[in-house]
Amino acid sequence: MKRLGTVSIFLLACVISTISAPHIIAQTGAQTGSIEFVARATPSSGIEEPVRGFPFYLLSKSFREISKEAEATYPKPDMDAFIDTLDSREYSKPLKAWMKKNHRVRLSGEDFVNKLDVSDIMDVPEFFAAYTERMTGDQTVTFPTAKYKPAEKAKDPAKYDRLVAEYHDAVRRFLTANPKSTDGMDLNLEEVDPSNKWDQIVAKNQPEFHRSLLELAQTKYLVARAETDLQGQGFLRGIPPGNYWLTTLEVAASIGDAHLRWDVPITVRAGSVATVALTNINATHPSGISP
Repeated sequence: MKRLGTVSIFLLACVISTISAPHIIAQTGAQTGSIEFVARATPSSGIEEPVRGFPFYLLSKSFREISKEAEATYPKPDMDAFIDTLDSREYSKPLKAWMKKNHRVRLSGEDFVNKLDVSDIMDVPEFFAAYTERMTGDQTVTFPTAKYKPAEKAKDPAKYDRLVAEYHDAVRRFLTANPKSTDGMDLNLEEVDPSNKWDQIVAKNQPEFHRSLLELAQTKYLVARAETDLQGQGFLRGIPPGNYWLTTLEVAASIGDAHLRWDVPITVRAGSVATVALTNINATHPSGISP
């Protein structure tokens, strides 16, 4: 009887275990969530296309913030210190002050010209010279003419200074009335543009910084990874509840002339499916423009 009782107890335990197992499994599954996403890009042609076979990373911290963390270990070169090293015989104090104030050394491009206001052009000798040279050669407008000559400075300093002031006032009035006249003036700044020197300094620092950044993202903060299918869809299962970022790290997905990166926040809840559509609207557009 004792032996039969032991066997009965054992069988009963097995039955209870079998009945309870699905409940335990379901309970475990309910403690995690999942993510379903689709990535699509729209080039200038206007035809939306799926981003196929592209890796996406789920991080516990935004890639932007991880970049800041990496910079603390491998800080970028000091732009102000670089500006201080520029030869004072070639770069005026007002120009150096402008570059420091705007944290910019690239003196070209539409964004640079649009950044300039009337005071910048009138107060920075290099900008004033580039603008007046540009406008003097434009035969389609009536631009103020300078009535002074360098030789007159020693002969009659007071008259020279008065004529210079009158010319500057006339240029200021013309510039104020014609703000778009600055277009193309950056072509006259090529000889003093120090951005190539700066780019070389930055380039020396980049390899080690990027290695550290990617290593930090893919070790300390990586939660999961998925690759999109032919429809641009991706799936991540068994994700603990919490706040995450779905990112492409530094790699841009290229569809035609659209080059997009993503670093999108997403919240996962237990037993739920979080969905997100990755498009041009919530993408980061790599500009490729250095300061």
